This record gives sequence, C-alpha cells and structure tokens, in this order.
Amino acid sequence: MKIRKITYKLYPNKAEHNALLECLRLQKDLYNGALQERIDCYQKTGKSLSYNQQQASLTQIRADIPEYKALPVYLSRMTLKRLDITFKSFFNRVKKGQTPGFPRFKSIKRFTSFEICAGSGWSFCFGNDRKNGTLHINNIGTIKARGQARTLGKPKTSQVMYKGGKWFLSLTVECEPEREITSAKAMGMDWGVSHLMTITHEDGSYIQIKNPRYYQHAKEQLLVLAQAVSRKKRGSNRWRKANKALAQLRSRIARKRHHDHHQLSHDIAQQYAFVATESLTIKNMTGSAKGTAETPGKNVAQKAGLNREILDTSPAKLLAMIRYKVEETGSEYKEVSAKKVKPSQRCPDCLTVMKKSLSTRTHKCACGCHMPRDAASGLVMLRSALGTLFNRSEILPGG
Repeated sequence: MKIRKITYKLYPNKAEHNALLECLRLQKDLYNGALQERIDCYQKTGKSLSYNQQQASLTQIRADIPEYKALPVYLSRMTLKRLDITFKSFFNRVKKGQTPGFPRFKSIKRFTSFEICAGSGWSFCFGNDRKNGTLHINNIGTIKARGQARTLGKPKTSQVMYKGGKWFLSLTVECEPEREITSAKAMGMDWGVSHLMTITHEDGSYIQIKNPRYYQHAKEQLLVLAQAVSRKKRGSNRWRKANKALAQLRSRIARKRHHDHHQLSHDIAQQYAFVATESLTIKNMTGSAKGTAETPGKNVAQKAGLNREILDTSPAKLLAMIRYKVEETGSEYKEVSAKKVKPSQRCPDCLTVMKKSLSTRTHKCACGCHMPRDAASGLVMLRSALGTLFNRSEILPGG
C-alpha cells in the first residue's frame, strides 16, 4: 500500500464559503493561542509544552467556545499538531547550528489551510469513473469537488486550502497504484537549464527536452502587476484587487509547471525500465554568491539570475515525480553521486576527467568522443548505474 495525494478544486456555495472562512479564522486563532501558551509556559517555568498537553485542553476550549465545539475535534487536533511539528523543526535547526527561525504568529493571509485527519466529522465520496466527488464536513456542508483520481483508495487525511480567492482540497489516500510500461529501455537523465532534460540511451543516442522557461515568458506581465501593487495605497480596495491579479498569475504559472511535470514524468515512466540520474542538492546549487562585508562575493547578479532559472524548473519536484512513477511500474530508479563519478566532467568513452566551465556546452575529447555536454553526462551516469563504467574492457589498459 502506498500513500498518494489527489488535488481537487472545491465549489462551495456562498454559505459554505463563509463557513470555510470562519473555520479558517478559528484555526488561525487556535494556532496563535497555542503558540502564545508555549511561549508563556517557557518564560515562566523554563519548560516546553508538548502536543499531548495542549490537545488535552481542547475539551475545555470546546466547552467555553461553541464555535469550536461545532467543528470536528480532529480538525483542531491537527492544528495543534501542525504547531508541534513547527516547534520540532525549530529545535532540529538549533541542534544543527542552522538559522533557527522561531515559529511566528500567523495572520489570516499566512494561515491559508487547515487539516482534517481520519475520524468522524468529515468524509469524501468519489464520483463515477474516478472523476469529481463531494467533501462533507460537519456544520459546514457538502461541497462539490472537481478533479480526477488516477487510483482510488481509502481517504486518510485531507487539507483544505484557500488560494487566490479559491478553495482546493488535497486528499491523502492509501492505495495500490499501478502503471503500465511499454518498453524495457534504459536511459541516463541529465537535468539542466539550457535544456530542461537530456535523455541518453545505451547506444549514445539522445533526446533533448526544451526548457519551457515559465518565468521568462511571464516576466513582463509579472513586472507590470507587481508595479501596480506598489503604486496602490496599502490596504485599499484597489491594492487588494492588484494583489489578487498578481496572485492569480503566479498561481497560473505554478499550475502550468505542475501539469507539464506530471506529463513529462508519466511519459518517462511509461517508456523506460531503468532510469539513472544525478543526485542533486538543490539548496547548495542555489546558494547566494553575495558573501559577507569582509569577503564580498563575485558575479552576484549572474548567480542570482542562475538561481532563478534553476528554481523556475523546480528540479526537486520533477525528479520526485519521476522517481515514484518509475517505481510504480516496477522499474528501477537510481541516483549517481556526482562527487564520485563527476558525470559533467568525465568522458563516457575513455573516462578522462576534463574540467569544463558552465558556458562549455559541448564535450570534445582526444579519444574522438564528440557530443553535447549534457548527453555525455547522461551516458556517464547510465553506465555508472549499470556498473559498466569503470570495468569496460575496451577502454582498460591491455583490454
């Protein structure tokens, strides 16, 4: 059994919309109240409150405030659990010596979702042919949901989200996903910016997938809308309208990227039985080049532009999609250590390591190997993952 998420768009009527907003406000207040309680407890006693201690007080809260009693108790428990997870992450960052980032109080603009775990008080009913459905929450209503589930399963938890004036549902289900595979080919996959992806086969042939460059295509429109927001008086109706237009455009770009990633990862999982790629650490790749006042960095603007282009392709999300879909077909997905193999610097034929700058996009070697740099990198990763890179008899001395 696997855990999968299905996203639906919700269509509440006016009364349901107002009830959802009120529920969101109540959970925001509960989150902030629980955060203040933890701060006060630590300041007075030097001890931290746990999730179990805070959720035990829900009985009194529900007795004193009828609005909370009308909602499923699991909903409030998940809000307290959310705060508990936030504090655990804070303490983990402190232990690792990272910037801690103490949990902050949330305004309604920053508290845009609430969760419901398994239990009574809510249910989701799938529609016919896995299309659409209905979400029922006690004292809120039965809300129409539009979307399509690839695999039906048992609903475990759900997250109701309010984005850009619209409601969405992220439904977590326990299921047995299955996917079909049409061939048994192997490939090495090199993610990049000049091309979104280069797929190299065992025979050295390759396919380059164009980078859609979502940000660059929408850059001018984003700039106009951002300037419109800055010119309006903060808090005015015109300012809110401009903010809404900017949020809608950003949401449209994100949905387009998400859709394209799903299509691409589906095609890869369907066509390849073995996928090898580089193990990426996106946080390190997109680090700032600003440096410090004592030792300022170089080419700061260029690095910032590169970081923007990297994040625009959302590589971590794309590779995660490819991985789980490939594994659902029963195929193998393998990541290669770039530090050990050096795929972008190594020749796939003679194994010579040649340092290349980012501007060098073609691999040329004295052994006669001549191909695009990303294709050569993909071939190195494929042969390394198959175990044929360093033991190929034709390139070993005396082979």
